[in-house]
Amino acid sequence: MRSVLDPVLQRDLDALAVPGLLLGHRIITAGDENALRDAEAASLSARIADARRASGAARIVARELLTRLGFPDAQVRKGDGGEPIWPAGVIGSLAHDDEVAVAAVALQRDFATVGIDVEPARELPADMRELIASSNELRAIADDPLKRKLLFVAKEAVYKACYPLDRVFLEFSDIEIDLANNRATTRTGRAALLRTCASSRIVVVALLGAAQA
Repeated sequence: MRSVLDPVLQRDLDALAVPGLLLGHRIITAGDENALRDAEAASLSARIADARRASGAARIVARELLTRLGFPDAQVRKGDGGEPIWPAGVIGSLAHDDEVAVAAVALQRDFATVGIDVEPARELPADMRELIASSNELRAIADDPLKRKLLFVAKEAVYKACYPLDRVFLEFSDIEIDLANNRATTRTGRAALLRTCASSRIVVVALLGAAQA
């Protein structure tokens, strides 16, 4: 399918990438649900058209990136824990909001795992602030509304990175984010490097080095 891109977001994603990591996105478009291949479609529990459309868009992006890695015919099924299933030797992550789907992929020899998340660059609802952030995290970001949202996105990205390794569900309180140093730690002993942007969209990529595999 023809790529439907936001040039500002792609510029931001290009700036977040590090050697060995491929990032891409797609504006979710009517008909993207038809891009789901048989195994992918069968693995999705959602029957709502919008959810399947977003999942299709994310897999269009993933397949474009996988082709660049040498896996042109891969299908990206959804695992029992909600995680995407990648070809052997590949790690990756998918995410979407209501308008945009993103994907991150790399070879397993370069990283243990990766997580990505995306949200509109809008303030986090007031009733979620205390839910997602520790007192230390709230002090560190002061009253910056976008940084509160950035904390939320970062914790989602870290969870997505860690789940395939540990198969452990992490609450927001199980993940501590240090935005000043672009680091995150978890109660399970994982340490992640964060790559963040907040312009047309808030995007966070969480990376764990190969030594943590």
